[in-house]
Amino acid sequence: MSAIHEPPRERPEASASLHGRQPEASAIPRERPEKPSSPREPSEASAALRERRPEIFISHRDDAQVAADLAAASGPLAGLRLAVKNNVDVAGFPTTAACPAFAPAPPTADAQAVARLRAAGATVVGVTNLDQFATGLVGQRSPYGGVRDARRPQFVSGGSSSGSAVAVALGLADLAIGTDTAGSGRVPAALQGITGIKPTLGTVSVAGVVPACRSYDAVTIMARDLDTAGSAMAVMAGGPGTRPWPPAAPLAAPAAPRVAVPDELPAMDPGWAEAFTAVVERLRATGAVVQPIRIEPFLAAARLLYDGALVAERHAAVGAFVDAHPGEVDPTVGAIISRAGRVSGSDLVRDLARLERLREECMDLLDGFDALLVPTAPCHPTVAEVAAEPVAVNSRVGTYTNFCNLFDLCAVAVPAGTVDEGPDRGIAQFGVTVVARPFHDAVAFDLARLIAVRPEPPAEFAGGAPPLPADRLPWPAAIADGGGVPAVELFVVGAHLAGQPLEPELRALGARWDRAARTCAAYTLHALDTVPPKPGLTRVGAGGSAVEGEVWLLPEGALGRFLARLPAPMTLGRVELSDGRWVVGFGCTQEAVSAGEDITKYGGWRAWLAGR
Repeated sequence: MSAIHEPPRERPEASASLHGRQPEASAIPRERPEKPSSPREPSEASAALRERRPEIFISHRDDAQVAADLAAASGPLAGLRLAVKNNVDVAGFPTTAACPAFAPAPPTADAQAVARLRAAGATVVGVTNLDQFATGLVGQRSPYGGVRDARRPQFVSGGSSSGSAVAVALGLADLAIGTDTAGSGRVPAALQGITGIKPTLGTVSVAGVVPACRSYDAVTIMARDLDTAGSAMAVMAGGPGTRPWPPAAPLAAPAAPRVAVPDELPAMDPGWAEAFTAVVERLRATGAVVQPIRIEPFLAAARLLYDGALVAERHAAVGAFVDAHPGEVDPTVGAIISRAGRVSGSDLVRDLARLERLREECMDLLDGFDALLVPTAPCHPTVAEVAAEPVAVNSRVGTYTNFCNLFDLCAVAVPAGTVDEGPDRGIAQFGVTVVARPFHDAVAFDLARLIAVRPEPPAEFAGGAPPLPADRLPWPAAIADGGGVPAVELFVVGAHLAGQPLEPELRALGARWDRAARTCAAYTLHALDTVPPKPGLTRVGAGGSAVEGEVWLLPEGALGRFLARLPAPMTLGRVELSDGRWVVGFGCTQEAVSAGEDITKYGGWRAWLAGR
């Protein structure tokens, strides 16, 4: 019987932010607080590991050059080593898409996603192997060699972002860019025990990316922990040609999230269904409401991506090259893409109509839920199993991922435990994916944090940068020149503080707690004569004091709704903080202040409540 193991939770205290307790203080860093040093620099161990595992990288930069760039790097991602899937342009490296004949000359410029990470301080170390033309979920369809699992070399890596995932898992990179059409950024992340973020379609530029299915392609990020991945996504998202975020998109999961799970778990290996059930119970224990829904319509849509006419987009992307160079193409990949070229227009129209019907049905099933939790992969096949049945095994691996981009959903894949598959197979990494509506990336991110674990590193782990500080970049809140939800900094001093009665009101509007803060020394605080009691903050200038409070990030589009619900005598205006910044904050009428009790000497609302 397979045994289920749970490695240490990833930052288990982080769940407090969804349950009314005060989160840890955080801020938005612009620089890493310390300069990176050995062992973050390339080491002899990593060079030796690359020699033993030559299939991971297609090309790697000189280690001395990488070390020099790491030492000179500045910005929020300084010191982090970046690997890039080789269907994404990196200046100076041929973009082969795992087909050498496809790239006669290297590009002169980075893809936009790469350029944005580099501008934030990340250092490119090389370009990684993949399933040819990003067609596959197993990592075995490449002339550069099949990529093997980081822990069990007789098993596949998962794909198509195979080299990227294994490079991160083995500590050869701290971040890696992948792409994801049917699960290529999520499946290998799950099988390698790392995090993979697949954002809402179009929020990260695909300029400089070899298309697979242009309508459904996404650029993804992989890292060994959520905060590093989220900080990278904060700077990678946005830029010319990207999809704008709705101003009312949520910045956090609600205080009491409702999560759907599949009513059945087809295609799961022994022990894997039990592992998923254990994760569901762990999520319930955080206070989330978890209920089953019918999963078959989602899986029916997933089958359309390869079994139906939608595969025609793959031929539109690279079919002309594949048809003209049959000897240069992996046989399985060539068969898939050539068959796609024979799809009729009427079949494509029919399947697009069916997809729309399934989308409507599935969105109805998700009505009333904040997210859907699914296994990322139902199994971890061996190299031999894939060789024996390359198409059937690949299809099974994508059971729970293929539908996501077809429905324009976002997803965060995280490690969630392990499964003991017996003495012959060993311990498998088990991962789950939180899927949410478009632009609800923050909801998926927060819920993933509740269930993520931190696996033990592989035996061959070559070291790498530690995770970013807890003060992560606040993706998906917009930062300077970044893509994300336009956010308003809202300073609160009373019942909207974390853990106070009206915190859920902010959560319901999609607000995210950002940091503890205080005003400059120019304010008074009064306990107003209201039911329930509320504080009134007033600027008096000279003779005033600093008042404790919190800054929340509120979606810009939710500010009007928040103001409309604000009862008298409360007001919103500008408040000056101790660092000299002016933000939106609470005030009240002078009439209410005159009738209230001056509690400024307590320094804040919580202190006054404690001293009553």
